[in-house]
Amino acid sequence: MALFVAEHEHPADRCPARDPQMGAMLLMHLSDANAEKLGITIQGKAVADHLHRLYLILEAPSEKSVHEFMAPFAQAGSVKVLPASSCERVVERRGCDA
Repeated sequence: MALFVAEHEHPADRCPARDPQMGAMLLMHLSDANAEKLGITIQGKAVADHLHRLYLILEAPSEKSVHEFMAPFAQAGSVKVLPASSCERVVERRGCDA
């Protein structure tokens, strides 16, 4: 399993959380059970206040599976998927660039 950081950003006027039905659907999509269908484990999730940005830390079998998981968010705004490493792994390999 590889580690990834996924970022979704949307315009304030298209914030899906403003619609109670859409918000409920998003929470269901972000559930551990739903992520597990693609072999993904959600390690962390947060929304940056006032910025309309969602950040996820995910363990996944591939970058492709993360993009598949993030597809609903791409309909409302941008999605970035970044390969990542744990802090311990970065120290072990002696740097972010190694």
